Amino acid sequence: MTALRMALSELRRLTAGRLPKLAVVALLLVPVLYGGLYLYANHDPYGRLDKIPTAVVIEDAGTTLATGEKLDVGPQVAKELVDSKSFDWHEVNRAQATAGVSDGTYEFALVLPKTFSSDLASSADFKPRQAELELLTNDANNYIAHTIANQVVAQVTKTVASQVSETAASQLLAGYSTIHEQVTSAATGATQLQNGLTSAATGVTKLQTGATQLATAQKQLSAGATQLSAGATQASQGAASLATGAAKLDTGLATLKNKTATLPQQTKQLATGADQVADGNEKVAAAGRQVATASSTLVKDLTTFDRQLAAQLKAQGLSQHQINVVLAETAKLRAPITRANTQIQASSKQLNTLATGARKVSNGASALAKATPALSNGISTAANGAHQLNAGGGQLKSGLNTLQAGAQQLATGEKQAVMGQGQLLTGVNSLATGVGQLKTGATQLNSGLQNGVKQIPNPSADQRKAVAETLGAPVTLQNVSQATADSYGAGLAPFFLCLACWIGAYVLFLLVRPLSPRALATMQSPFRVALGGWLPPALFGAIQATLVFVAVVLGLGIHAAHPWLTVGFLILTSFTFVAILHALSAWFGAVGKFLGLVLMVVQLVSAGGTFPWQTIPEPLYFFHHALPMSYAIDGVRHLMYGGPGTSLGTDLLALAAWFTTALAASTLAARHQRVWPAKKLQPELAL
Repeated sequence: MTALRMALSELRRLTAGRLPKLAVVALLLVPVLYGGLYLYANHDPYGRLDKIPTAVVIEDAGTTLATGEKLDVGPQVAKELVDSKSFDWHEVNRAQATAGVSDGTYEFALVLPKTFSSDLASSADFKPRQAELELLTNDANNYIAHTIANQVVAQVTKTVASQVSETAASQLLAGYSTIHEQVTSAATGATQLQNGLTSAATGVTKLQTGATQLATAQKQLSAGATQLSAGATQASQGAASLATGAAKLDTGLATLKNKTATLPQQTKQLATGADQVADGNEKVAAAGRQVATASSTLVKDLTTFDRQLAAQLKAQGLSQHQINVVLAETAKLRAPITRANTQIQASSKQLNTLATGARKVSNGASALAKATPALSNGISTAANGAHQLNAGGGQLKSGLNTLQAGAQQLATGEKQAVMGQGQLLTGVNSLATGVGQLKTGATQLNSGLQNGVKQIPNPSADQRKAVAETLGAPVTLQNVSQATADSYGAGLAPFFLCLACWIGAYVLFLLVRPLSPRALATMQSPFRVALGGWLPPALFGAIQATLVFVAVVLGLGIHAAHPWLTVGFLILTSFTFVAILHALSAWFGAVGKFLGLVLMVVQLVSAGGTFPWQTIPEPLYFFHHALPMSYAIDGVRHLMYGGPGTSLGTDLLALAAWFTTALAASTLAARHQRVWPAKKLQPELAL
């Protein structure tokens, strides 16, 4: 069994009888009813704003301008609003307007307050105040009316601002003639000022030259005084150091003189004592030498005695061993004598050394005693000279301190004179600079005023009027549109056409079976079963898309730039939506139909059919880029409105990808449903 035969079998089942045929017709008309009626109701709401009852309240008391002219802007604005017929305007008082907005009699009310005109005219007194418009709204009546009211107030504000700017510009241009006359008089005065400043500049130049020469001489004199002060300071410091050193030297030499007065006598006594000590040490050393000689002789005699004793003992017949024993005992007796001899010899040498040193000390003390009288006389002479030097240093320090004080006073006076001369020179230079700047400024002022007189316009009355009107409304808008929707309904048409295709596809599966049970039971190819189940609703979907487009174009008069391409794209969109809902129904049955409803709601809020999609919350961005309705709406917009179709290829690829994926999912569902579980024979939920 082919997919086409499966589809024809399903169509025969759906049209077998009068009621089934009527049901099919009703399902085909669902998208027309949904999309057509909604677009009919919202085809051109802005063209019927004159049916909306609104109120305007005039409390403006007006004001009188400085020229005596009466300014009464409030009634003029109210009259323009009523005459414009933009809304169903009613002129009422504040109480009526408040009550009307509260109970829904009026959608909103515009109040022109008491100070409206006086606030507009306040700029003329250089105490500007912004004029206010009061808007009374009640969102409980209608929120969109509040939004429209804000646009109306903005337009009124723009119109009033244009009129005020035009009036101000007219007054400004009228003052050009007066300015022209005053600037001419100022130019004449500037010429006279320029001539006077030229003469003053010549005199100041001469004064500046003399002040410069005087300042140069004063600086040289100040430099000399500074050097003199520095030299005096150094000399005073040197004299102070000299006096201090001389005083210390005088004190030290006097102390030395006193301490060394008895030095000759003491050194003489020291020499005598040292000589006596040297004589005594020499005697002791001689005695020590004698004792050392005797001790050495005794040790030699004992050695000789040992040899004699050994010979006698041998002669007496003692053996050599016995002789050695006897000699060993005598050696023990001789050991202390040997040690004593060693100490005596060492002590003798030390006594000789002491005697030699004592004699050297005695000779040195004798030489010191001879030289001490000459040293004492020299110290006395030096002490007398240091005392005289100390007295002269004090006198020199006092004189140099006086010289230093005078030099410092002279240097300070010269510095003050230089500073005064510098200030004088600075003042003269500043005067010269100021006079030069005044001269330059006067020249520039004269030149500028002369040029200004030529550049200040003196427009005629007609010219002033034309310029004022341009300044009041300096900018106009030229709307260059690459693609245009003719009306509000035309702007919503792509969104509701695509939404109608989804709803049409959704209701079809209330009657159409997604997969043929007979084909599943006979183990037909899963792809043929899926394709055969998709073809009947796809045919109905194509009819739905064509009918809703014809109803919108012919019934509502909405123009399409590419009608045939738009119909073809809508049919492709319907095919894709049918394939998606077919796959959901094939896999999940009644739950799949519910999922199709949920998917429609998600696309309804994320497709960007009314506002730009960038205004939706960021968590919905993924659904906008992933779900097919976003691409369907974008493609219908480009085909209906015209303009560049650069994104149309992407839209087609996205719909094709969804179509292919959905058909593949239906094929897998057909393969899966070859096996009939008990739950399928008796489902928990059936729609």
